[in-house]
Amino acid sequence: MTGEARAAMMMPSPRATCMSTGRDPSWRERLVAHRGLAARFPENTLASVRGALAAGATRVEIDVQLCADSVPILMHDGDLRRLCGDPREVARVPSSELSHLRAAEAGRFGARFASERVATLREFARQIADAGAHAYVELKRESIAHFGAAAVLAAIEAPLSPIEGRCTLISFDFDILALARTRLPHPVGLVLGAGAELCAPHVAALAPSVLFCDDRKLPAGPLHAPAPLCVYEVSSAARARELAERGVELFETFDVERLARELG
Repeated sequence: MTGEARAAMMMPSPRATCMSTGRDPSWRERLVAHRGLAARFPENTLASVRGALAAGATRVEIDVQLCADSVPILMHDGDLRRLCGDPREVARVPSSELSHLRAAEAGRFGARFASERVATLREFARQIADAGAHAYVELKRESIAHFGAAAVLAAIEAPLSPIEGRCTLISFDFDILALARTRLPHPVGLVLGAGAELCAPHVAALAPSVLFCDDRKLPAGPLHAPAPLCVYEVSSAARARELAERGVELFETFDVERLARELG
């Protein structure tokens, strides 16, 4: 696929939508489902992603770790304790064993989701492709440290092929994003460690398609960045509107269904 074709398929930012169509994007188009519909389902599961899409989400963020045999799975933490009740590190458990675990997140949901499997990146990509949504795939630092950046990128290449043009790779790790720009067809987005990085020269040099920042780390006043800014965790309509006035374009939330309803 040519670069022009990829650009044509890629979901535009709200800023680009406004410029190309002359209309303001809807609030729903500006919401990012944080680990799926994580307020109602175990995070980073197929059920959570399915719930977000059913609620009308057009953008979904998930986290990726590699298990022992380098199969990319949906998982935020470096270990399986919180989601699966297993204390082992993800990087030391083979996919054959992961298939027998359940991603029930029992600490929040008890036995309600006792049959929910650990999701693979390949399964997630099929969901996104079928829905025509856009994915933000966060590459977690635990896997990068254990396997190396090149190995992580090699592991995700084939699973993400069905959503080329509908996927942005994001990470706190600057180096893996710089390498990804040379090896994979997907745009990249940096997750900032501090709000002061918004205008840092190294951030602009990466030419990210989006920047993610924790709401608690934002500097005061109007926000200026070299790329569309997505802020997390946004849980109220009032906060979303306040951030929009300051220049934020995207809002990441665990409850995309409720926030979309409140914003109208």
